[in-house]
Amino acid sequence: MSTELVECVPNFSEGRDPAVIDSIVEAIGSAGAKILDRTSDHDHHRSVVTFAAPPESVGEAAFRGVRRAVESIDLRRHSGVHPRIGAADVVPFVPVKGVTLEDCARIARQTGQRIWEELRVPVYLYEAAALRPECRNLADIRRGRVPLPDFGDTTGHPSAGVVVVGARKFLIAFNVNLQTGDLQIARHIARAVRHSSGGLPHVKAIGVLLASRNHAQVSMNLSDFEETPLHVAFEAVRVQAARYGVTIAGTEIIGLVPEKALEMTAAWYLQVQNFVPGVILEHRLENR
Repeated sequence: MSTELVECVPNFSEGRDPAVIDSIVEAIGSAGAKILDRTSDHDHHRSVVTFAAPPESVGEAAFRGVRRAVESIDLRRHSGVHPRIGAADVVPFVPVKGVTLEDCARIARQTGQRIWEELRVPVYLYEAAALRPECRNLADIRRGRVPLPDFGDTTGHPSAGVVVVGARKFLIAFNVNLQTGDLQIARHIARAVRHSSGGLPHVKAIGVLLASRNHAQVSMNLSDFEETPLHVAFEAVRVQAARYGVTIAGTEIIGLVPEKALEMTAAWYLQVQNFVPGVILEHRLENR
């Protein structure tokens, strides 16, 4: 692939119809993007597609995915436990190689403007692409705290809602499933661990109920895994769950995860005193 790469991780409000998800992925791939991963969840009724492309074509690939979502998804008939405000709910661009966060912000703004002009779906710009400080936090946009979009009007598209487009650093979507169907316990734990409530830095969390599995879930986004690693977030949830007499049923990673994040977690749990990446066989072979 190109020496310059941007990752894009759009979240679509469809997790139950494989044909719709296939068509969105196909649309993204038609622009030459490399599809890296796709993850769908029935209870969340949401799909996350991860793809990478050079900076000159990544915006086109994202636009084609959004266009197909607008054509295929009707929020008026949508229900799911994950918060959403759009058929193509959020479209973040992430620098991978040879590009900066500001480069991604420029791509996000151009793509957002095109979405409004060609699809008539209002657009908010968030994180590094935000033009207004009140738009930096995605949660504030979802809660309706920012009434005016950056592109378009306040009425929203009748079936596709609005879309939030932005640029950010790498994020890990990490869910912890609890051995209970009590939603309130998951919400209490989420409140305890998320940064906005005084919990862990760089952690966003909500409590949801996975009805099909009879598990409550703490759904988290880790926006800086080096400052708050996976194992720290997991242990915080486990300790809080123990207060309610609840154990962990399992965990999920949505989308992709950096190798370093897993290395850090393995080293911590194994208490490896001499751990460096070079002790991993594959790393040693790659550097020979």
